[in-house]
Amino acid sequence: MKNIGQMMKQAQQMQAKMEEMQTKLADVIVDGQAGAGMVRITLNGKGEVKRVKLEKAVVDPEEIEVLEDLLIAAYNDAKGKVEAQVAEETQKLMGGLKLPPGIKLPF
Repeated sequence: MKNIGQMMKQAQQMQAKMEEMQTKLADVIVDGQAGAGMVRITLNGKGEVKRVKLEKAVVDPEEIEVLEDLLIAAYNDAKGKVEAQVAEETQKLMGGLKLPPGIKLPF
């Protein structure tokens, strides 16, 4: 019974740390870019778009498809950076505990 009590206590501590990490993620800012920096998208740690910056040179009505592709590439770049940072923070939090494949925390 003592082990169950310790496990419950550890689970509660882990939950508190996860909640703290989720709160901190809103403050994380990550920039993604495409087209040699001509398109930039800023995300917070929760993956919410906070800013889109376009250089005038990429805003050509005749090349709208190129701009769309650059926006997608910049978003994916930023999202990959956010996911890497979340994974790193989660790994620190878990203290090396390995999770089964497919389980993503904190989302």
